[in-house]
Amino acid sequence: MKRVLAVVLATTVALAACDSGSGGTSESGTPTSGGTLTFAVGSDQGCVDPQQVGSNDTIYSLRQIVDSLTDQDPRTGKIVPWLAESWDVSPDAKTFTFHLKSGTTFSDGTPVDAAAVKANFDAAPKLGPKAQLAIGYLSGLTSTKVLDPKTVEVTFAQPNAQFLQATSTFSLGLVSIASTRKTPDQRCTDGVVGSGPFVLDQYVANQSITLSKRKGYRWGSSLWTKKGEAYLDKLVFRVIPEAGVRTGSLQSGQVDAIGSVGLADESALKAGGVVLNARANPGLVFGLLFNNSGALGKDPAVRHAVLAAIDRQQIVDAIFPTGSKPATSILAHTTPYYANLSAKLAHDPDQAKTLLDAAGWKAGPDGIRTKNGIRLSLAVTWAPNAATNQPTLELLQQQLKAVGVEITLKEIQIAQFTEVLVSGKFDVFWGNATRADPDILRSSFSTHLANFYHLSPSALDQALAGQAAASDPAKRGALVKQAQELIVENAYAVPVVELTTELGVGKNVHNLDFEASSRIQLHDTWKS
Repeated sequence: MKRVLAVVLATTVALAACDSGSGGTSESGTPTSGGTLTFAVGSDQGCVDPQQVGSNDTIYSLRQIVDSLTDQDPRTGKIVPWLAESWDVSPDAKTFTFHLKSGTTFSDGTPVDAAAVKANFDAAPKLGPKAQLAIGYLSGLTSTKVLDPKTVEVTFAQPNAQFLQATSTFSLGLVSIASTRKTPDQRCTDGVVGSGPFVLDQYVANQSITLSKRKGYRWGSSLWTKKGEAYLDKLVFRVIPEAGVRTGSLQSGQVDAIGSVGLADESALKAGGVVLNARANPGLVFGLLFNNSGALGKDPAVRHAVLAAIDRQQIVDAIFPTGSKPATSILAHTTPYYANLSAKLAHDPDQAKTLLDAAGWKAGPDGIRTKNGIRLSLAVTWAPNAATNQPTLELLQQQLKAVGVEITLKEIQIAQFTEVLVSGKFDVFWGNATRADPDILRSSFSTHLANFYHLSPSALDQALAGQAAASDPAKRGALVKQAQELIVENAYAVPVVELTTELGVGKNVHNLDFEASSRIQLHDTWKS
């Protein structure tokens, strides 16, 4: 039986999926086993360790090879059993005790036991910058104790209200003890051994990831309909960078499903009978993430002018899938404790010009402003892992040029993201981060964690740390709201648009469903 506090913690995340449907494909006939599902994605993060990736294109495949202690219901936000059949949370939310299912094994035959959980939680904080999500979830960890083979006790130095939800994520998906002993680079290149319904067969960088069904699998999430092994025999994730080629491949039957469908491709796909499967992503919205210690990023007038100059609704209407919403906070509206800050994100190009004038930025002959011989030119670093990225940034170029701000685009591969962020050699990043818990703000902006966006210590740190520790929903909600306000009011990042994940799914594919963070779960998927 889960203790009262565990129920409270789980209930606080129930807002995450309230107004975004599960988006499952329609069923047709009786499910049948067998076959290969080929799924086209736009990019490869260059790593096959779930604990070290953050790009949806790579998470789609790697989520299938690892199980988590808990799962999160995408319809209610409730935390439910998976590898752990039950758990207890201490009244001060510092200690979490998990009671594991019996008979669960990794694909190398070793048991999923308390020792394996300890090995994972001991190793993850040492993985380095690619594992920023896992490291953030485990920050403040003081011990992981094996009480008996099926009972593990996890203790933190301070209350940790976000941790129970974190145990449902792919970032804390469990790998074998042997995998935890590999170096971070070995885990990325060679892969890891998980306990999931599929196993990694082959990884060809920038080309494909191939998985096969795990024989004898019988410990799936309590949310799954099918008991035992998955329906599909094999999963092939092909990297096809060009959105038009992905669309054509689905229409011609060369692939069964595609990721990152944009508005421009919707009509053609619908006309061909393709099912468009969409769900709003909780977490950090797509936006311009400043290097706040950079030459221009440290100028508040520049950051606030960029925030005011953007016409978010125009971007949504022109580029993003049907049903997408302009950002109204740094968090998406489907995230627990989201606060509507739309009044602070109003499109006001006149205000942008006034701010820049007052700060001494004067328009030059070509309309771009200068100050003390410095051109107001920001390089935006981005990756082509979503079909909407480039057209969005090109429209942002036009909008910002109208107030005298030049935007240049610096394209990199998704595998280079962490390296560039760690180096600090960037002006602005274009990106988002998905999680069905507001603690994604701490992972992204706390100066006590990776601090990729180079903020200085401030009151924001106290708000972020406080919300992670607050077990009282009202107190946590107030602190999350304060954190959102501080980020927007200081324009540390400029929210632009909420991400709606839209997939194109062939007519012969059934039950290709989203999990709580709008990634996919393929155990129940089948083909006719």
